[in-house]
Amino acid sequence: MSMQPDPGEIQQLFDRIAPLYDRLNDSLSFGTHRIWKQMAVNWSGAKGGDRVLDVCCGSGDIALLLAEVVGPTGTVVGADFSVAQLEVARHRSYQQLRSVDWIQADALQLPFEDESFDAATMGYGLRNLTDIPQGLHELYRVLKPGAGVAILDMHRPQSRGMRAFQQWYLDTLVVPTAQRFRVKEEYAYIAPSLDRFPSGSRQVQLAKLTGFQRVVHYPLMGGMMGVLVAQKP
Repeated sequence: MSMQPDPGEIQQLFDRIAPLYDRLNDSLSFGTHRIWKQMAVNWSGAKGGDRVLDVCCGSGDIALLLAEVVGPTGTVVGADFSVAQLEVARHRSYQQLRSVDWIQADALQLPFEDESFDAATMGYGLRNLTDIPQGLHELYRVLKPGAGVAILDMHRPQSRGMRAFQQWYLDTLVVPTAQRFRVKEEYAYIAPSLDRFPSGSRQVQLAKLTGFQRVVHYPLMGGMMGVLVAQKP
């Protein structure tokens, strides 16, 4: 298995790509990443008036969707360790007139009280954690009993054909696009991070070991994407 990257290196990487992050995601996914994020919001079980958390919020896509769901009586907290990403998210929420509390935080040591959120999400964050079980434990800790979490991320497909397609996609679309935006080296982290990332079935096991119940992993795009959905008993 590949060695885990240094947390400081990951933080610097996301700081560097922050100004281009949204444009790159739109280009690389042809806009479909917005559909997947909406699915994660729906599967989290967030509803009007809830206090909800988006961990590894990045530039704020999912947190802003959550703000629309919980409405003016609810509260959304967006947490990320990248200051640059949080600045982009803060600017977007100001433009869209949506209230979100943006907080710099480590997903492995969240600065929130036990059982303080009604729902949680994480988009493209679990794969980059240096300790996935600890990240799941922190999500479990801050959720109220009965609260749900939905975790969206990229995966290595199980089938050989889809793996070949994914590699073609990375080589033919991701690398040239990143090169065009002059962040080719920054996006080179994707392939090794996919190789390290546990399969959907393994993620289900890890979530259950953490204490979650009703754990399901939904593969998307032929297994290239997936959403882990779980509930705290």
